[in-house]
Amino acid sequence: MPRNQFQRMVFAFLTVVVTVHAYVFYSLYVVNGSTLMSVNETNSVLDAINKQGGVYMLGGMFPIWTVVLIEFCLAYLLELVMGSPCSFKLAVRVFNPRETHPVLFETAIICATVGLMCPAMSFIAAFLYYPYYEGFNILTLLANWLKLVCFNFPFAFFTQLFFIQPLIRKVFKLLFRKDIANRKQMQAEEQPQEETIKEIPTEEIEEETVATA
Repeated sequence: MPRNQFQRMVFAFLTVVVTVHAYVFYSLYVVNGSTLMSVNETNSVLDAINKQGGVYMLGGMFPIWTVVLIEFCLAYLLELVMGSPCSFKLAVRVFNPRETHPVLFETAIICATVGLMCPAMSFIAAFLYYPYYEGFNILTLLANWLKLVCFNFPFAFFTQLFFIQPLIRKVFKLLFRKDIANRKQMQAEEQPQEETIKEIPTEEIEEETVATA
């Protein structure tokens, strides 16, 4: 897993690229697909989006690629500033990384990340997709935020735990396989030294016992 700032940025970049595309698909096709096709009287979501001139955001219509780009920038910044560092700290409060199985510790990090990022990104989305043409009301914004969290949290939890994070970890290991191999070699070289250091006090005690006898 990431060991320095560069690797953390790469890991976050890969995660956000896959996650944002998955969320845009989920939002447009699964959550709002039927409404889009019904309002625009089309048989496909893509035709509905093209007919209405794009995806509604910030009071206007934008192409899908613009929506993906805006959400990517916001999610990547939030992941670097809050998601990645805070999720690790939360996981460390519950589990000791040295004593906990790596799979269990990684699962704790994923759960913490979803618990932080899902409400935060849903709050941002509530601003981005708020129906400004009807005026602005803080209670409507909060209600939309709660609705988005209810829609997004199950999707975020299961996709991150069973699909996105396993995929990203595979890709990350391929990209940094040399660094990972060197790290394992260094750990293998350090282990015999630690065992030797642990044996020294025992030998000294035996020598002192023989000398006393």
